Amino acid sequence: MSTQITLKAARVNAGLTLIDAARRLGIGKDRLIKWEKHPDEVQPRYQKVISETYKMPIDDIFFGV
Repeated sequence: MSTQITLKAARVNAGLTLIDAARRLGIGKDRLIKWEKHPDEVQPRYQKVISETYKMPIDDIFFGV
C-alpha cells in the first residue's frame, strides 16, 4: 500500500491555488474547500477529474475511503 496525501497537499503539489484548481475542476471554491476538509464527500467521477487535473494517480490521493 502506498502512502496517500491529502487533497489539499495534492493541489499544492500541483502548483495550483484554491481558485485555479476550482476553475479547472469546474466547481466553486467553496465546494473545493469543503472537499479538502471532508474528502469522503468527493464523488467518484470528481475523484477521477481531480486525479487528472492534479496529474497524480487517484490511489495516491486520500479521499477518505
